[in-house]
Amino acid sequence: MDSVALNTLSAVEARRLVASRQLSPVELMDACIAQMQAVNPHVNALAATRFEQAREEARVAEQAVMRGDELGLLHGLPLGVKDLEETAGLLTTYGSPVFRSNVPSKDNVLVARLRAAGAILTAKTNTPEMGAGANTRNAVWGATGNPFDPNLNAGGSSGGAAVALATDMLPLCTGSDTGGSLRIPAALCGVVGFRPSPGLVPSDRKLLGWSPLSVSGPMARSVADLRLQMAATVGLHGAEPLGVECDFRTILRAREVDLNTLRIGYTEDFGMCDVSNATRQTFRAKMAALSRYVAVCEPVHFDLGEVNRCFDVLRAQNFIASFKEIYERDPNLLGSNTRTNYEMGLTMSLGDSVWAHAEQTRMFRRFQPVFDQYDLIVSPTCPVSPFPWQQPYLAEMDGRPLENYYRWLGLTYVVSLLTNPALSLPGGTDHAGMPFGMQLVGPFRGDRRVLDIAQALESAFVHDDALRRVAPDLTKLAASHADLKSIVTDPSDEALARGALRGS
Repeated sequence: MDSVALNTLSAVEARRLVASRQLSPVELMDACIAQMQAVNPHVNALAATRFEQAREEARVAEQAVMRGDELGLLHGLPLGVKDLEETAGLLTTYGSPVFRSNVPSKDNVLVARLRAAGAILTAKTNTPEMGAGANTRNAVWGATGNPFDPNLNAGGSSGGAAVALATDMLPLCTGSDTGGSLRIPAALCGVVGFRPSPGLVPSDRKLLGWSPLSVSGPMARSVADLRLQMAATVGLHGAEPLGVECDFRTILRAREVDLNTLRIGYTEDFGMCDVSNATRQTFRAKMAALSRYVAVCEPVHFDLGEVNRCFDVLRAQNFIASFKEIYERDPNLLGSNTRTNYEMGLTMSLGDSVWAHAEQTRMFRRFQPVFDQYDLIVSPTCPVSPFPWQQPYLAEMDGRPLENYYRWLGLTYVVSLLTNPALSLPGGTDHAGMPFGMQLVGPFRGDRRVLDIAQALESAFVHDDALRRVAPDLTKLAASHADLKSIVTDPSDEALARGALRGS
């Protein structure tokens, strides 16, 4: 294996080579750790690491291969886990100084399933405080820079994961998604992020278990790698009220898709989302290129209802449930994004909550009939090219002020409300030469269908300069000098950074 950099192997290929004794898990781990040590200082994608323990687990994994033991789906593969997921014995901060010293005693269900499948937990990946916002920066670990230009935003909240994948530090990483946190960083960094149907990947960390808004899911450099990771996590679990019975083989094995028969409807904005003029122009060019591969590729129009207000209420409910104790202890212990959402919730009534749930149901019912006509709905994943990470969020678009720190994420949070599975697929570059992501939205509970189509499109795009995935120039990245550890913070973040944790 001397002729190829082991850390650049796909997860599928690395797993095949491990099983056939052509690749040692120890060699693979050493290559990934070396890449992390070389590249991470330039992008700051990682939070806590456990390199020595991971090396030891790789040696154990190698011994299992040599004994001829039955191997799990992810046997010997290094894994990055988003710093919102609890990991036994490894620091889990949620990007918050309140949890600067938090070391869980056990893995949550997602991590436990990945490790049971043979994945080796190697590092945590950076996230905004409490996952709030699409710019990965916090007062604990600093900011994560985009791998194509580390002075720009990597997206969020799974930004560290997307950057670790794009720079070949790790073959597999986890993410989570409420308003676009799997899809947006995937789009801005040129990798694949999949928001599965609620409950398909079980969670035991959501306090509002019956809410479909927040899900966990996979990120990878390709759809095949993403499927491999996801297959290890699906299925019923006693802690997941929305759980779905699923044979992992239906996720793992791609069915052939004849692109010549595919019917695609596309939308620039779902009839209500803020999208920059430059992104609209880029998206139109991408749809013109995509139309060469499919039977139908035509615009479709939507009138879904009061999407923004609905998302505001349902998102605020989650924040009220999650952060009541911290807020009542001292509001300044929460960063500005998290505190803003919590305080929005304090102004809302039971009537607002009932209305929002009813409006979400109405939206769902208006949207689903579109799949009687189309196999897939496609939109841009992100409405703008990456902006500087020093800018906490996008405050205006084309000179128009935006209402709050997450309003620019409408393209993804509208789909979260609809609950349909959605995948961000790399689609070449945008007007600024940065990665461009296309959001592929499938029918209700049509996760396998979305994955099959995405994999077929990805394969077709490989030799198409307008649509193929682009990778960052790591030589150029190594010459960069972005100061990612020092972030411009608001007053509450500064108080947190000074350790102003009452009673801790």
